[in-house]
Amino acid sequence: MRTKPCGLEMEFSWAIGQESRRLLLSLLFLAAWEAGSSQIHYSVPEEAKHGTFVGRIAQDLGLELAELVPRLFRMASKGGGDLLEVNLQNGILFVNSRIDREELCGRSLECSIHLEVIVERPLQVFHVEVEVRDINDNPPVFPGTQKNLFMAESRPLDSRFPLEGASDADIGVNAVLTYTLSPNEYFSLEKPSGDERVKRLGLVLRKPLDREEAPQIFLVLTATDGGKPELTGTVQILVTVLDANDNAPAFDRTLYAVKLLENVPNGTLVIKLNASDLDEGSNGNIFYSFSTDISPNVKSKFYIDPITGKIMVKGYIDFEESKFYEILVDGIDSGQPPLSGHCTVMVEVEDTNDNVPVIEFKSLSLPVREDAPLGTTIALISVSDRDSGANGQVTCSLTPHVPFKLVSTFKNYYSLVLDGTLDRESVASYELVVSARDGGSPSLWATARVSVEVGDVNDNAPVFAQPEYTVFVKENNAPGCHIFTVSARDADAQENARVAYSLVERRVGERALSSYVSVHAESGQVFALQPLDREELELLQFRVSARDAGAPPLGSNVTLQVFVLDENDNAPALLPPPPPSPWPPHGWAGGAGGGAGVGSQRVARWVGAGQVVAKVRAVDADSGYNAWLSYELQE
Repeated sequence: MRTKPCGLEMEFSWAIGQESRRLLLSLLFLAAWEAGSSQIHYSVPEEAKHGTFVGRIAQDLGLELAELVPRLFRMASKGGGDLLEVNLQNGILFVNSRIDREELCGRSLECSIHLEVIVERPLQVFHVEVEVRDINDNPPVFPGTQKNLFMAESRPLDSRFPLEGASDADIGVNAVLTYTLSPNEYFSLEKPSGDERVKRLGLVLRKPLDREEAPQIFLVLTATDGGKPELTGTVQILVTVLDANDNAPAFDRTLYAVKLLENVPNGTLVIKLNASDLDEGSNGNIFYSFSTDISPNVKSKFYIDPITGKIMVKGYIDFEESKFYEILVDGIDSGQPPLSGHCTVMVEVEDTNDNVPVIEFKSLSLPVREDAPLGTTIALISVSDRDSGANGQVTCSLTPHVPFKLVSTFKNYYSLVLDGTLDRESVASYELVVSARDGGSPSLWATARVSVEVGDVNDNAPVFAQPEYTVFVKENNAPGCHIFTVSARDADAQENARVAYSLVERRVGERALSSYVSVHAESGQVFALQPLDREELELLQFRVSARDAGAPPLGSNVTLQVFVLDENDNAPALLPPPPPSPWPPHGWAGGAGGGAGVGSQRVARWVGAGQVVAKVRAVDADSGYNAWLSYELQE
């Protein structure tokens, strides 16, 4: 197994001791854990039975089994459909259904199933690559069960007759074919060399043909692959020996190599072939055609003019569908019986930049809390381009001037991470545009949009418009009357912005503040609970608290100064007269001081007009004009 955490390639050496291996594994998985993404490689043979063990994903990533369920351990994508499955309880990867390598990857030398495993809290993404190993489960197969060849008896010795070889759906040594021919005295087998373009499979004439002696020759061609155990396939060859027309058409070359751009229009000339025949008349007239062994795919893409030998495009040529086409061409004369010559045209399709990049969001972790730390992973993004070379190399970019950035985790994968501080009260959401551009000329590009919502945290306390309010209330008010409304604004959202009001309790004289006033918790309305008496309480000063519903809650206070305005609700009261004089002059009339506005004063009989005989004093508990007094005599 090879693990590549965040682009750093490390190999395990299983020859080291058990303790050293455990230590090395721990260090490697710790690095992968801190980086937030890892890549693990496993391998499994094709055709493995259901339930076959593949690997311990959780153990190999350094994850504890107890944290798999709480961290929502799961496979986010399954590159091979339902071929593989992971046990979410113990993190073991196993075979879920039949894996046919040839069906999955065709003849590709490399065949892997790519998975993404995700855990959250914090968000981590792991790339799992499972290599599917080939087994020798496909025998060689010829295009048909019988091949008919027509040969003139006049053909010279060492004449060659090309044969279509067998194909094997396996790869590697399992697809390496060797050929044998049934014993006979007329033909030997020319076997392919390392380069099939130089030497192809065919029959070589070793003994002159004589139609009168042997009009038909039966052969069996056997193909054997290199697997263990080896598998074989056969085709029967019927050689019919013909008389007369003893010169077959011959092409200028046996192999032609042509390059062709993909997406060329129908009718585009691929190559013009030319064959010659030494015979004369109808025996020298040549008609061109595709070999009967040619694949249906070639027939659907190309057309050959039987007279001119021009091969032209008639179907859609797509580099991503096929990079090479092998066209087998026959040149057949008009003799009786007809003779044929053969050549091979190898068409190499060249890539053009005709595929735009594809952007896919594999995982999103939204909303993002405004207090999230820098480096928090928000999304996993994959990019791909079906083109090859520079045309298929994709680079990604992000909307500028945003507190986010793209980080390349491994090939064709990017992580969208937090790169700056967030403040929901300033910006509640970001509309991000991810652009992917390939390296073609001209380049092609694609965009994908994602809306990143900023999640609120309780970082703002309620705020009153001013720190203090002055309120005027007339005394003798009705109990429960509304005297003022306080209001505080919280810049946060939802529960963090829901404000509740309360009194900051204190004593007012001998009584509690709450016996005088109350405040409605939701509206902030302040009520007087009982009639106020200015003569008892001129100024009622208290504080109202506003607290939000966040966790933990935040709050602030405001001061209210309630001035009680006077009403004329108190009558003047006469003060008692001063104590009697220590010397009453002889002859004065006497009387005791009265209460409740009644009193007496001794006055001498000889008092003259204008002389002060007494002084009256009175007070009024009210204030202002309500306490200004005037006096008058009543009889």
